[in-house]
Amino acid sequence: MLIHKTKIRVRYADTDQMQFAYNGKYFEYFEVGRTEMMREQNLPYKFIEDSGYLMPVLTTHINYKNPAFYDELIEVETRVEKLPELRVHIDHTLKSIDRNILICTGYVDLVFLNKGNRKLTRPPEFFIDSIKTYFTDEKN
Repeated sequence: MLIHKTKIRVRYADTDQMQFAYNGKYFEYFEVGRTEMMREQNLPYKFIEDSGYLMPVLTTHINYKNPAFYDELIEVETRVEKLPELRVHIDHTLKSIDRNILICTGYVDLVFLNKGNRKLTRPPEFFIDSIKTYFTDEKN
């Protein structure tokens, strides 16, 4: 399993009138976690796009547990629990570091498109090669 953790501080601009982080911001926090995880694997989105692929989001889901507040430090845990075959399923967990509580859980499913013809394609070999070592114990 591939796991990455990053920290984000809730900005004032992220909050709503109730002083909670606005619910739509959580997907942005997921994206930060996903982007940093991929960068750590030498797979920044720019490299993927320059290699002829796009990675649009197909599905998103979130379960809100507790609000995040202005200036709170949160941890974004990003996990890929299974080597992708077509969809890239990425789980996310947000936790308050300051209060030591769960903020939310959720996931994002992405797919690869050929940049030239915009057709669905399997994850490219360079992508699989970069992450497959995290899944060596899986049985086929």
